[in-house]
Amino acid sequence: MAELHSDENQLRPETQVVQEGRPEREPGGPIIGGIAVSTTYRAGGEYIYGRSDNDTWKDLEAVLGALEAGRALVFSSGMSAISATFDLVPPGGVVVAPTAGYMNTFVQLRKLEANNRLCVRWVEIDDLKSVVAALDGAAMLFFESPVNPLLTVADVEGLIREAKRRGVLVAIDNTFATPLRQQPLKLGADVVVHSLTKALSGHSDVVLGTAVTKSDELFEKLLSYRKDSGANAGPFEAWLALRGLRTFPIRFNQAETSAKILVERLAQHPAVERVRYPGFGFMISIEVKGGARAADKACNASRIWSYATSLGGVESLWERRRRHGDEPVEVPENLVRMSVGIEHVEDLWSDLEQALTRSQS
Repeated sequence: MAELHSDENQLRPETQVVQEGRPEREPGGPIIGGIAVSTTYRAGGEYIYGRSDNDTWKDLEAVLGALEAGRALVFSSGMSAISATFDLVPPGGVVVAPTAGYMNTFVQLRKLEANNRLCVRWVEIDDLKSVVAALDGAAMLFFESPVNPLLTVADVEGLIREAKRRGVLVAIDNTFATPLRQQPLKLGADVVVHSLTKALSGHSDVVLGTAVTKSDELFEKLLSYRKDSGANAGPFEAWLALRGLRTFPIRFNQAETSAKILVERLAQHPAVERVRYPGFGFMISIEVKGGARAADKACNASRIWSYATSLGGVESLWERRRRHGDEPVEVPENLVRMSVGIEHVEDLWSDLEQALTRSQS
């Protein structure tokens, strides 16, 4: 893999996603790396077995590490990256986590607690004082900001500062904010995780995750978990994610521009009780007048917006989140989470307007 110049940390994200993770620059050499599919290697070299390492992973990890200013490991899914992160907690250790957040993280923590693997102190993550009060004696603070799907924003810098004062590991799910709007490792966090399935790869065609850290010790522990648990990524999926990542900033900026326009209009629509938006990013949540039935009716009436789970793709998606039985009760029954894609904003708005109007009939 080619090395960039010594000032690589000064490169903008738009340049990093294009330049990192490329083959060596040599006459006649390829511009794009290949897909390394071999599971078996001859003795005496760098690689031993396909579950341990892969050239395609390394290309992808180079880009991810540059974006988050750390060392990245690619995992088979976002949840496997989160599971690896929770494995850093010693048996019986305390994890401080938000009462509302990504549903499957919530479920995972409940299971680990039920199996006596760890203890959880649940907090309102946007209440700095209550979180700080829960940190004493904890092993890890794990949170996301903005929070999925309520889109509340935590004091990320303040939480990291207070946790580090108490010797508490800090892990942050940065899937919603992305490295374009938030780089927690630079603020002192220990681990950052992403669902690569979402905005980073951006095409709704891979299931992958990543964990990024600056610590060599934590990196080796995460790497050991990946090898021992078999949470490794397929080379085809990794190559697709890298291909999608090359256009990530362009896609993100387009979606964010549209989201800000839609937020202003949604706030004026008579079918919308409340708009939740953190002020940046491509995610919006709204509460539809008329409860769960009206919210479902709106989602089913759209022609461009797809009623579907997931987010961050080039296509616009929305869904009523409480249709999932494991969604935290803190999420209102009529809340619809919206992932803004890259379609023309006027087409997106026309579809929303007619769907929301139909929901009230």
